[in-house]
Amino acid sequence: MARDVTDAAPITARDELVAWFASGEKPRAEWRIGTEHEKVPFYRADRRPVPYDGPAGIRALIEGLAARTGWEPILDDGLPIGLADESGGGAISIEPGGQFELSGAPLASIHDTEAELARHLADLKAVADPLGIGFLTLGMSPLWTRAETPVMPKRRYRIMANYMPKVGGHGLDMMFRTATVQVNLDYGSEADMVAKLRVALALQPIATALFANSPFTDGRPNGLLSMRSEIWRDTDADRTGLLPFAFEEGMGYDRMVDYALGVPMYFVKRGDTYHDVAGSSFRDLMEGRLLALPGERATRSDWANHLSTIFPEVRLKQYLEMRGADVGPPEMIAAQAAFWTGLLYDGPALDGAAELARTWSAADRQALRDSVPRLALDATIGGRSVREVAGDALALARAGLARRASLDGSGRDETRFLDPLDAIAAGEVQAARWLAAFQGAWKGSVLPSFSEAVF
Repeated sequence: MARDVTDAAPITARDELVAWFASGEKPRAEWRIGTEHEKVPFYRADRRPVPYDGPAGIRALIEGLAARTGWEPILDDGLPIGLADESGGGAISIEPGGQFELSGAPLASIHDTEAELARHLADLKAVADPLGIGFLTLGMSPLWTRAETPVMPKRRYRIMANYMPKVGGHGLDMMFRTATVQVNLDYGSEADMVAKLRVALALQPIATALFANSPFTDGRPNGLLSMRSEIWRDTDADRTGLLPFAFEEGMGYDRMVDYALGVPMYFVKRGDTYHDVAGSSFRDLMEGRLLALPGERATRSDWANHLSTIFPEVRLKQYLEMRGADVGPPEMIAAQAAFWTGLLYDGPALDGAAELARTWSAADRQALRDSVPRLALDATIGGRSVREVAGDALALARAGLARRASLDGSGRDETRFLDPLDAIAAGEVQAARWLAAFQGAWKGSVLPSFSEAVF
């Protein structure tokens, strides 16, 4: 989660909210790929979590990266909680439990994504190694309880942490113990946004299955292949899920505004102060009727920040965010970008993906979403296994990437980035391999994951 938006321009009418989404439209030549990923840090010597303070804490890591990269610190109450490349090269932030996140720059190709990730990991290794810090490639911390997990000093997270237990059973686990990878993609028009959103929502559980990589909790198997995905099923029903209204006639920016206005707020930021308004209505803020801030009216930054606190499986801001995957090793991070780029940035592939899911009802999609955390590729929809559907989706994505014909310096196109997913679709997901190791070579312990499931 990158830094909060600052734009004090007032919002005077609902139409401005619709226009805010429309302003994200870009011509095809300007479509870019943004990749964000989180990773759980730990001390290599004893596998403890990394706190914020201390000579080898998260703060020291941020300050070391600032010195190495020249990126500008992002401060919260005077404390460094992230970094930003002021030239537009991306940002680094910390999640509530210390998960370290790179929010990548908008890039032209998956080749660029791969190079960006390699640079980031090299910089991170140079700073983290002397501090004795490593990073897991798992979608959930496998060993520590929630009570053992450190808390980062970000004020918006305090507000969220106070509110989460009121609206779901696993919100705090989501905040403090999970790690994801997401891909951000552009749209060219309202119709293009709707077509991409529908395909992305329908196939998001397919991605969840392919990237399932969180089988351990509290030092033992949790009975699932993607516990991270299961956690999201009981976090906050108001702001999560598959957005069934997106498939209804008349879907567009206006309907997304209706949805977002119906999601309770967390906070309002004024200057350097976060005002806790959790559970309040954005409509009341627009009309100056917010009980906690009487007379205060909404600004553009309030709208952007409010949207950043809504967490459906695919999120619309001024681009589309694919949010359904557990994090994995570098090749899987690039594969996530390749999968969605191939499907959504090529017309025939997008049409083919829509046809793949055309007969699925809202109930079908929800049943799939509910079963995938446990079954992954063995889940079914429309009389077919997810493994079969994934194979079809990967073939469409591969054809889409081939038609993009974006070549690296060696003349290779982007289809190579799908190879790890083809292997998974033909074999087993990452979580299943870790579970086999737990039962075999690891001798019933998750401790070896701190040397084998690492960046």
